[in-house]
Amino acid sequence: MIVLILENAKPSLRGEVSRWLFEIKAGVFAGRLSALVRDELWTLVTQKLTDKGAAILLYPSRCEQGFSARLHGCPSRSLVDIEGLFLVKIK
Repeated sequence: MIVLILENAKPSLRGEVSRWLFEIKAGVFAGRLSALVRDELWTLVTQKLTDKGAAILLYPSRCEQGFSARLHGCPSRSLVDIEGLFLVKIK
């Protein structure tokens, strides 16, 4: 399962993402995708996101916490990798 969080995204981008993932709250998407589709969707999101927008993608990975993350833009919260563990930093 993956989780995609969009901040300050245009409704058209949210609509495109909702074709692939379930929008559980405004800007918060969850679902099950193959790695290829996940990477293509991430590319689409990063290309169509405006300068003020931000995105965070969480996806399964073989690591201590069981997930990895990708960030784009300047989200209100960031993930800090400390010795292989992700911690949330509030700006």
